[in-house]
Amino acid sequence: MSKLKLDLHDIFNKGDLIDKSLNQAIDDCLERKIGTLEIIPGKGSGQLKKKVIRFLDQKHIKNKYHRIDKDSKNFGRLFVYFKFK
Repeated sequence: MSKLKLDLHDIFNKGDLIDKSLNQAIDDCLERKIGTLEIIPGKGSGQLKKKVIRFLDQKHIKNKYHRIDKDSKNFGRLFVYFKFK
């Protein structure tokens, strides 16, 4: 199964760029039928991870993916799964 990776370390303090990057990554997955998006907000204070989860929880974004998983072994990592018919 194919996977796309989005590392947010470099733009952790640029809110608009984070949203843009997340949107772009989700659209890439949908266009290229990539089943998994790995998002790396990093460990830090957990604020970036919360922001990413809030972003993913928006209704218009939630419609685009199947489910999300937090990595149990790595706190600084999230997986977004897509389903294709």
